[in-house]
Amino acid sequence: MSILSANKITKHFGGLTAVGNLSFELQNNEVLALIGPNGAGKTTVFNCLSGFMPPDAGEVYFEGKPLRGLQPFQVCQLGMARTFQIVKPFLTISVLDNVMVGALAREKSTAKARKAALEIIEFMGLLNWTQKEAQGLPLPLRKRLELARALATQPKVLLLDEVMAGLNPTEVDELITLLKQVNRQGVSILLIEHVMRGVMALSQRVIVISYGVKIAEGRPDEIVENKEVIEAYLGKEFLSAQS
Repeated sequence: MSILSANKITKHFGGLTAVGNLSFELQNNEVLALIGPNGAGKTTVFNCLSGFMPPDAGEVYFEGKPLRGLQPFQVCQLGMARTFQIVKPFLTISVLDNVMVGALAREKSTAKARKAALEIIEFMGLLNWTQKEAQGLPLPLRKRLELARALATQPKVLLLDEVMAGLNPTEVDELITLLKQVNRQGVSILLIEHVMRGVMALSQRVIVISYGVKIAEGRPDEIVENKEVIEAYLGKEFLSAQS
């Protein structure tokens, strides 16, 4: 059963079609990857799903309910959280306070929000930075903080926009392990990612878009052998590296 579905969503910017007639479903407890070249429309898809911009046509459904007209905070309260490609922590407050902001979307009590935030901070390996201002964190830890804040909202669906970008292979592997644990806890994940190591390790299905249009959909092993995907995105070098 699908928890999130996009039905023929389209988004124009002037004469440019950023997303064209795109349909897909995210199943309960699934990890689905959305990949494609830079400028393919992937982040625009996330913006349409999460209420940051309405699609010009088509509908988005969460647990069978249409999301048209809802603001991002309302979508979040329903159970869908997202991270951003360019991480956006509150720079001048502590890691703990940043994560508490997410927790307070769900908890009315400050004490309960603090407890929930501390548990997530520990899970994300950020305990040593709990009281540090976010602006003092290096990029890999800011990425973890961005994810921690989203998890603090207790999402049913997590939209991850390039959480592995800028990480070294060890950091990527650590994040893969964490995200597998998140998924095992019942959170469905839709991820935009260029790090194919992460896509291959995490996703059960992959959707490929180019110029806002779906060009392929299937299992990761099928996608990496798809000629159209290789030409539009992966390149022959990827196949050489795999062999």
